[in-house]
Amino acid sequence: MKEALQLAELILAISLVVLILMQSRGTSLGSVFGQEGSVFHTRRGAERVLFNVTIGVAAVFVIISLFLARVS
Repeated sequence: MKEALQLAELILAISLVVLILMQSRGTSLGSVFGQEGSVFHTRRGAERVLFNVTIGVAAVFVIISLFLARVS
């Protein structure tokens, strides 16, 4: 049981890193130096799905991590 949870946690951690890196930023580094840019950005389509999946994977990761800490 513990080994299965550890494997699931590893897979979720890698998936979470990949999902976060796949999300594109709407603003560039130019906005840091005073260039005008759109501050508010609405997610649509695939970007919204990717955002929601990232939240779901993060939630499952936290739940499994807490359960694994309790089992140990």
